[in-house]
Amino acid sequence: MRGTSRMGTAVIALTFVGALPALSLDDRIRHALDALVTSYPQALVSHDGNAVHWRDGTVMTASDGASEKPFHDRIHHSSLVDQFHDPYPHGRLPGPPAVDVDPGRYRNVAFFTKMYGDCRKGEVSARLVPVVWLPKSWGKRIQITSVSGVNEHLAAVSEEIESLPEKIRRAAYPSAGTYNCRPVADTGLPSAHGFGIAIDLNIGVSDYWYWQSHNGSINYRNRMPDEIVAIFERHGFIWGGKWYHFDTMHFEYRPELLAIDN
Repeated sequence: MRGTSRMGTAVIALTFVGALPALSLDDRIRHALDALVTSYPQALVSHDGNAVHWRDGTVMTASDGASEKPFHDRIHHSSLVDQFHDPYPHGRLPGPPAVDVDPGRYRNVAFFTKMYGDCRKGEVSARLVPVVWLPKSWGKRIQITSVSGVNEHLAAVSEEIESLPEKIRRAAYPSAGTYNCRPVADTGLPSAHGFGIAIDLNIGVSDYWYWQSHNGSINYRNRMPDEIVAIFERHGFIWGGKWYHFDTMHFEYRPELLAIDN
């Protein structure tokens, strides 16, 4: 890793792999990078514990060398390692997420831009393909990236949701949007929607922390059915309802976080 010692990397590992206490610090880093590489086989070929190697020869360092980042720095300046800081909880949440625990909100902008393109340059829109969302229930086309087969994974989600009872399925449509070249409201960083990897569901049964007062603690709310969340997660999508800064209509393709056994 350029300009970063293995000891510095190990310190960072302490904060993002608490779910793997039996592993050494270096092995914890490797475990996370293993998940990253195996989740994107079309783009990534390997890692050496310090850097990720892309199929086109690009080498991307795993850490920026900063240890014990405060939340603000981690959310605004995420390294590849920082993306795994908060383990993504599998299955139903036992309770509201702890303060500033946002598994999946940490995104290394360079990694996502390299993978999906820069929407401001038209690189993302050139790779978008249509998916008919819930063809029996709603039947309208949405746009999603074809990179890493995200469109195919979302089509599989749509097919499974169609098998749910209408009372539950109704939370999944109409879609509140997919591709949108815009920043995240509170951080100003590129949104997952701008990479073409996210979908928002029925806004009528959704809750979003940013709609609340920004003074003091956040009061968690959720009306999204567990059955819909489980289907998305089976196909590599994480849910914004598992964030302290919750966004319960939001799902984005992040299979590497689901590949970690928590």
